[in-house]
Amino acid sequence: MALALYDLDNTLLAGDSERAWCEFLIDIGVLDGDEFRIENERLYKEYLAGTLNIYDSIKFQLKPLTEYSPDKLQRWQEEFMASRIEPMITPAAVALVEKHRAAGDELAIITASNSFVTRPIAERFRISNLLAIELERLGNRYTGKVLGTPTFREGKVIRLVEWLQETGHTLEGSYFYSDSHNDLPLLQWVENPVVVNPDPILCVFAEAVSWPILDVHGEHPGSLEPQPLLAQR
Repeated sequence: MALALYDLDNTLLAGDSERAWCEFLIDIGVLDGDEFRIENERLYKEYLAGTLNIYDSIKFQLKPLTEYSPDKLQRWQEEFMASRIEPMITPAAVALVEKHRAAGDELAIITASNSFVTRPIAERFRISNLLAIELERLGNRYTGKVLGTPTFREGKVIRLVEWLQETGHTLEGSYFYSDSHNDLPLLQWVENPVVVNPDPILCVFAEAVSWPILDVHGEHPGSLEPQPLLAQR
């Protein structure tokens, strides 16, 4: 039994979950569209460029969670899953998970997005192991603080080491699927790194070291399975 690790945004999902959550809150009138859309796009561009300060992003994402009741958040979360997340889940992404499940592998999602947004998505994929940015709560209200190391860049390696120690799993035969050059620290740590619809920086790196590159999000429309993706030089 091997460990199969998946990044979430732009890997298992054909889009970014936290970015979509912010857009959803703008569309239902919870957030001011002009102010929050500008900041949302700025942070996303910094993430793509590899210059993101993860604590700036966390502060921005957590603000709405601290201001509204758990009941409202749950209702919005359910609507968000149905209207924004379901359309981001492709048959090929599901197949990428089910291949390892059928092999008896241990499945885990490891993502730089927060656990409020991502836990229902992990449940949708029937993956019980989620390593995400964990949020502090007092009672059932979010405080706006983060628990432990954020699962971003080298932080993914740190959190995974902690999880391996807690669970007794090892990296023997391990896989990690990701689209982002921000995940290079973890991609270089597992035995079987696999690149999924990569960003340009990761694409160049993956080609140079001959990592597998898969299409899960639409270069082959209608495909029910991940397909090899020829990287563009």
